[in-house]
Amino acid sequence: MRDKNNFLIFGSPLIEEEEIDEVLETLKSGWIGTGPKVARFEELFREYKKAKYAIALGSCTAALHLSLLAAGIGKDDEVITTPMTFCATINAIIHSGATPVLADCDRHTMNIDPAEILKKITKKTKAILPVHFAGRPCNMDEICDIAKEHNIKIIEDCAHAIEGEYKNRKTGTFGEMGCFSFYVTKNIITAEGGMVITNNEEYANKIKVLALHGMSKDAWKRFSDEGFKHYEVISPGFKYNMTDLQASLGIHQIKRIDKYWERRKEIWERYNSALSDLHIELPSPIEANTKHSLHLYTILIDKKRCGLCRDEFLKRMTDHNIGIGVHYRSIPTHRYYRETYGWKPEDYSNSFYIGETTVSLPLSPKLTETDVDDVISTLRQILC
Repeated sequence: MRDKNNFLIFGSPLIEEEEIDEVLETLKSGWIGTGPKVARFEELFREYKKAKYAIALGSCTAALHLSLLAAGIGKDDEVITTPMTFCATINAIIHSGATPVLADCDRHTMNIDPAEILKKITKKTKAILPVHFAGRPCNMDEICDIAKEHNIKIIEDCAHAIEGEYKNRKTGTFGEMGCFSFYVTKNIITAEGGMVITNNEEYANKIKVLALHGMSKDAWKRFSDEGFKHYEVISPGFKYNMTDLQASLGIHQIKRIDKYWERRKEIWERYNSALSDLHIELPSPIEANTKHSLHLYTILIDKKRCGLCRDEFLKRMTDHNIGIGVHYRSIPTHRYYRETYGWKPEDYSNSFYIGETTVSLPLSPKLTETDVDDVISTLRQILC
């Protein structure tokens, strides 16, 4: 039984004994930086996604940034993405030197709308950065057709969509590169961490170099048991590498990825059944021929429908010691972007509506049946 006096942490990860033992072994080994366990995690992830190359990094933000740079995106270029995303997506474009351009999302899927992408293409458009929001794959047929017709690149933001598939093809494999997150609330975790996958050797090599100060590839092996490797600085790079401490978690988490997905599916289906009679909007049905990663279970709390505004609902759930999330406020509602790019929230009406009404319920393999019961009963108590 859960002690209701204890706070139910939103997105708390399930850490098992194998990870704990692996971290301790890594600490005892003295090799806690980038080393053999990072290489092993890359290998496992590459095999899971069926990609030729996988480069482990310090975050998905780093993955997005380096992917844009590897693709040659920079000053005077434009990159189209969605306003229904975390700020990291936009910031990565800005840090590449390019200009972010927003195309509104679909009202129900919450993913970028291909019809809106078409409206935003100019001669400066060099890439589309679709976000598989909450784990739901974007309409990649239409996005790929647009990219091919206009000769622009695709870099996928798969921070929510490790397990995702679209028509039997894995997310992250449609564009030039796919970027993933292993942040502490994600479906598998390394506390902090990210990954880029690609089938392009040139892109992979560029990312590897840029991720570690711009030193040549041999720098990644300079302290290995193969003997000391001299390196050459060939570009002004960054400090974006993953460590063996982080990878010690990942190499065991990825082995349970399907097991964890099945548990989230059970919780997802319980929410669907238990909340269907309430005056709230539940996640849209999952499209045929896709696999939803089931990362976020998002409901919409509209005062006109249920008599309670979203922020009051947040307060009441928190008062009952249940942690919930907001994913996300629409990007143009943030002051910096409004002032810098002149974006107006009302110009992106779908993402604005979602951003003002969305709530993410707890969804983690760590949740017990009692935890799920508490979330459901508390939500119904507040809204009924």
